[in-house]
Amino acid sequence: MQLPADGVQAEAHDPDLDTIIETVLTTSRVFVAIAARSLASIEADVTLPQFRLLIVLAAHGPQTLRSLADFLAVNASTATRMCDRLVRKGLIRRRTSSSDRREVRLALTEEGRELVDHATKQRRIELSRLLESVPAEEQRHLVQALTYINVAAGEVPDQDWASGWQ
Repeated sequence: MQLPADGVQAEAHDPDLDTIIETVLTTSRVFVAIAARSLASIEADVTLPQFRLLIVLAAHGPQTLRSLADFLAVNASTATRMCDRLVRKGLIRRRTSSSDRREVRLALTEEGRELVDHATKQRRIELSRLLESVPAEEQRHLVQALTYINVAAGEVPDQDWASGWQ
């Protein structure tokens, strides 16, 4: 879809659901590409699903394997394999609960936090460049629409991640 020279969509009516979905799908491809490039900028060999696990730990703090599997919408054996690889890479650690030795919680290591921080910084740089093309009067609407999507998906803002790092 081409935007007119002034950057404003030429349609006078509200877009239908199919148009909205197509636009969001296109934008999701842009975001996946940005995510892939941010991971390529780090030295650790981390896949997008593994990085998503690190993001869950950064955002929500130490988790049990079951809760991680639920967050990631994968079965427990898949989460276990992901965690085993990330433990071997030194990006997460396992801790046995002091109150219940059967409960194991997974948390980011310092190296894991640094990896998340670096990749996030790279994403911010690239997103800043893209967002410069959005007119200032449209940025408020963009924030509002994306916030609805983030809330519906259960995501937390980056500034809230620090609470998960203790």
